[in-house]
Amino acid sequence: MIANVLLWLSDWISHVILVMGYAGIALLMGIESACIPLPSELIMPFAGAVTVPAIAASYNHAPLNLWLAGLAGAIGCNLGSIVAYFVGARLGRPFLEKTRWVRFFVTPHELERVDGWFEKRGAAVVFVARLLPVVRTFIALPAGIARMNQVKFHVYTFLGSLPWCLALGYAGAKLGENREALKPYFHRFDFVIGIIIVLGGIYFIRSRLRALKAHKPE
Repeated sequence: MIANVLLWLSDWISHVILVMGYAGIALLMGIESACIPLPSELIMPFAGAVTVPAIAASYNHAPLNLWLAGLAGAIGCNLGSIVAYFVGARLGRPFLEKTRWVRFFVTPHELERVDGWFEKRGAAVVFVARLLPVVRTFIALPAGIARMNQVKFHVYTFLGSLPWCLALGYAGAKLGENREALKPYFHRFDFVIGIIIVLGGIYFIRSRLRALKAHKPE
């Protein structure tokens, strides 16, 4: 089942990128940064693979440029973050305290800690978060709730997102260049990626449930 879901998701991601090019990369990465867990670990490697002429030709597509693909991904992260930042800044603490699904990601107790982090070193928090799986997807929401300076937020979102996008794109390009040698292992790689994503999701959900239980109002 995991393999089927990943296959469907990968096919959809590849279709968007092949049809829309750089705009598709920006769109997909924007979705991820709007607190919708669409894995950049699937988006950017495929974008990187299409920078390889032989891979691009197999899809009847002109090769993409790796730097432009990474740039499109980083721009998409900023655009998607606008949505999550606006939700956090506009609705604020009442939204967090009254909305169950938001509390699942950021508890009131954690928000108090995050407020201090953003006040003292908000730029570093955003930059580092953009380099971390899962966390990067949701960081814009607490940044908005803490009302971090928007210019700083977007500057460091871009600076943290660009190396992440380029690194994943480069990995995809290298896999594409060595596709013949690695072909017998592709199915295994898909399975391993699926297991990593599932285990990461389970860990994230369990940690969130523990946090909610630990700080549940009396």
